[in-house]
Amino acid sequence: MSVFFDTNVLVYCTDTTAPEKQAIARALVSTASASGDAMVSTQVLIELFNVFTRKQQMPPAHAKALVTAYTGWSVVPSDVALVTAAIEKSMQQQLSIWDAMVIEAALRGGAQTLYTEDLTHGQRFDALTVVNPFIS
Repeated sequence: MSVFFDTNVLVYCTDTTAPEKQAIARALVSTASASGDAMVSTQVLIELFNVFTRKQQMPPAHAKALVTAYTGWSVVPSDVALVTAAIEKSMQQQLSIWDAMVIEAALRGGAQTLYTEDLTHGQRFDALTVVNPFIS
């Protein structure tokens, strides 16, 4: 079962201020990596580098190494077709363009699960189910 990771879940892997969420995020990443089911998009990789270097003040070389490690997963590229579909989804479903981009990338990649804190747990988009892994 393919799973798509939104930026916020991956950020918790390095967030020492939220140890419970960090443990959950790391377990999800480990399991999905081991099974070969993990997926991200180019947008998520860019956002991840930004959060690492800006908010977490991680040295850029270290941030680059961490982000590059995720490129071993299936990476859904952002292109004009994805942006156009995301704009439509954003307008139709009253979503932010960033969330719509993540959803469209997950759908394009064939993911069944989208791990994120940014959408409603259990929400469905076609065959994709939103899962907030931090809900107890």
